[in-house]
Amino acid sequence: MSVAAVRAVGLWKTYGGGQTQVDALAEVNAEFGKGRFTAIMGPSGSGKSTLLHCLAGLDKPTAGHVYVGDVDLTRLPEKQLTQLRRDRIGFVFQAFNLVPTLTALENITLPLDLASRKPDPAWLETVIETIGLQDRLGHKPSELSGGQQQRVACARALVSRPEVVFADEPTGNLDSRSSADVLSFLHTSVRDFGQSIVMVTHDPTAASYADRVLFLADGRIQSELLDPTAETVLDAMKQLDPAVAG
Repeated sequence: MSVAAVRAVGLWKTYGGGQTQVDALAEVNAEFGKGRFTAIMGPSGSGKSTLLHCLAGLDKPTAGHVYVGDVDLTRLPEKQLTQLRRDRIGFVFQAFNLVPTLTALENITLPLDLASRKPDPAWLETVIETIGLQDRLGHKPSELSGGQQQRVACARALVSRPEVVFADEPTGNLDSRSSADVLSFLHTSVRDFGQSIVMVTHDPTAASYADRVLFLADGRIQSELLDPTAETVLDAMKQLDPAVAG
C-alpha cells in the first residue's frame, strides 16, 4: 500500500483556554492520496483553512501529527521544516505573495532558484502556455492584473513539480474564464502528470474539478464526496450550512 501524499492523524488545533477555548480542529483524521485532487469545503469558520495550514506546515497543531509522505512535520525542527516546504510543497493562496521587484518569470522560477535547481524547460513552457502568460513574463507584479498575478502564483507552485500543492481559494480573485483555465490546469496536472493537490474552496464549481471533496463543520470532518459535480457539492453544503440554501 503506497504512502499517502499527506496524512492528518488525530489533529487538534485549539485557541484560547478555559471558557474561551475554541477548537478550530477536533480529532481530524484524513488521508490525501498521491496523484489525487482533493477539495476541502465547509461553512465559514469550519476550520478548513486551519486544516490546510496545518497540513502544509504553516501552522503547528495543538496535538496530533501531519505526515508529508513518510515525514512527520510535527517533529521537524524549524530549519528542516522550512527546507521541506521549499523543496517538496507548492503553495497557492488568495494573497498572491509575489516578490514586487521580480518579473513574472522570475517569480515563477523563484522556488527552483532558492533550491539551486534549474527548471525543466519543457515543463516550464507547458505551465506558462496553459496559464496563458507568454506575453507577460517580463512584467513586474504591479504591471499585472489581479487575475494575472494569481496565475503567476499558480505557475510558481507547479513549476517545481512538488510532491503536493496546497491551494487556499486559488481562483478567489479570478473572473470565471480565468478560474476555469486555472482549475483545468490543476486538474490536468493531476490527471496527466500525477500531481497531488489539496484545495480549500467555497465554490461548488471549483470543487467539481476535484476527484474528492471533504466537508468540514465545527472543526470535524462530516462527510466526503467522490467524483463531485457542482450540483452534488451544493446539495452537500446545504446539509451543513442552512445559509447556503437561502
